[in-house]
Amino acid sequence: MRVAVISEVSAADKNPAIMAALSGRGLELINAGMRSKSDEPQLLYTHTGFMSALLIHLDIADLVIGGCGTGQGYLNAVMQYPGMTCGHLLSPLDAWLFARINSGNCVSLALNQGYGWAGELNLGFIFDRLFSVEWGSGYPEERREPQRESREALKSISEATHKSFPEILLSLPGQIVLPALKHLVSEGILNLESPGRETIKEAARKRLGRE
Repeated sequence: MRVAVISEVSAADKNPAIMAALSGRGLELINAGMRSKSDEPQLLYTHTGFMSALLIHLDIADLVIGGCGTGQGYLNAVMQYPGMTCGHLLSPLDAWLFARINSGNCVSLALNQGYGWAGELNLGFIFDRLFSVEWGSGYPEERREPQRESREALKSISEATHKSFPEILLSLPGQIVLPALKHLVSEGILNLESPGRETIKEAARKRLGRE
């Protein structure tokens, strides 16, 4: 599984702990956001929410792990975009249930509120449960099929109630799109000249003034 970690400024100092807690699990890790509070640009959750959706829609990542001080701001930011299913994970049980029932593509962590002593251990416990089960396997097991049908219904609702991602890219304010795009390009995470997902990449090039 390709897992992108996208940290914003209020919790950028937790990025090393997140990366350490994810290591050794056989995941392909992409550290796509801030790595310390002194990094530039200073990414807010409005930026990281957009970046998360972009990486999913470009098929660069299968799962994005983000968050903010409480996890609520990032959760709301990323859920503004089509096709994003995000879980607010505060405990290992949250992670276990999210993987089995919701089987989403994004996770929001509370990285200041309640983080506390041994917070890095709790991250490890959350990831233990998140990656220990069959995603979409349901809970209880007899609810597997109704829960799958609900996930598919939510996908249809999301598609019907949103613009396409290229349209979104072209219409969002520059103060959100430009820092995010420039950061991903400069880090080598986003290659706008590579094949695939051309309509999204064309919109990104237009926003960066390349066309």
